[in-house]
Amino acid sequence: MLKINRENLKSSHQTIWFIIDFLMLGLLIANLALIIFDSVYAFSAIEGFFAEHTPGFHGLYEPVHENFLFYDLIFVSIFLSEFFLRWGYAVKANVYDRWYFYPFIHWYDLVGCIPVGSFRFLRILRVISIIYRLHQYKIIDVTSMRVYQFVNFYYEAFMEELSDRIVLKVLSGVQQEVKRGSPLFERIQHDIVYPRKEMLTDWISQRVAQAAQEGYVPNRGALRSYLENRVDSALKQNLELSRLKYLPVVGPTIQETLEEAVGDIVANVIHQILEDLASASNHAFIEDIINVFMPDPYERTESAANEALINLILEILDAIKAQVRVKHWREELP
Repeated sequence: MLKINRENLKSSHQTIWFIIDFLMLGLLIANLALIIFDSVYAFSAIEGFFAEHTPGFHGLYEPVHENFLFYDLIFVSIFLSEFFLRWGYAVKANVYDRWYFYPFIHWYDLVGCIPVGSFRFLRILRVISIIYRLHQYKIIDVTSMRVYQFVNFYYEAFMEELSDRIVLKVLSGVQQEVKRGSPLFERIQHDIVYPRKEMLTDWISQRVAQAAQEGYVPNRGALRSYLENRVDSALKQNLELSRLKYLPVVGPTIQETLEEAVGDIVANVIHQILEDLASASNHAFIEDIINVFMPDPYERTESAANEALINLILEILDAIKAQVRVKHWREELP
């Protein structure tokens, strides 16, 4: 049901115009209802039905039907009077840059005033414009209407289906172009990817540093204990090292010292690597990795590298297509 915000209506400085809008809306709905009824009444079978079953109503409405143009012109005169009144106000208030802009901008208010055949049904445009204006000024809330929610739901579903098909068609065409080795792949490689190598390096460097700081630093002690336990377990399973304990006097000591030394070395190496990754000094390391995967575009690249990049692009497009195929409107079904 349509809700009217009376507080906004009272507080608005254009209250008189909104009242006129409501009056025009009522007249338009009544006029459209009369037009529809008269169009149905024009069928001889319908007219005969009323003449036979409701002769009183038939006798009352028959003069209206015969002179329908006259009664319709009464409505048209009211609509045109309101149109010229608003035009005059727009000129006085300098709403538009030129005085003659108003009829061109509000053309939909004029076409429905043509009292000929199907032009009369174009008055529905004026109904829509008034409802939209009242909704825009928060006098009414169209979105709360069940009719609007019903129409909007299927409109969004239709638009999603249409846009998904278009996007899938475009992406499939891009995949075919990449597979054929068209200039598109060269453009992606040389004009898009390579010029942004530095940006990619900075971004990956920051992400690696952030991951190392958030994942390693808070769990440094637990990771060191885990590494030492794993190294101790591996060393105890090593046959060559286990033979040291058979040395007289110093054998067990040497074995224990080696186990501790190897554990410390491994833990310290892992610690130093993660510390470096968590700092800004990882930029050079990341840059070297990027240069391996993305060599100078002017250097001759190997076909295997090109093939890997092509497969990467195709997989990215497949992932995008899979996401596009998801029907979000089905999740909103009541």
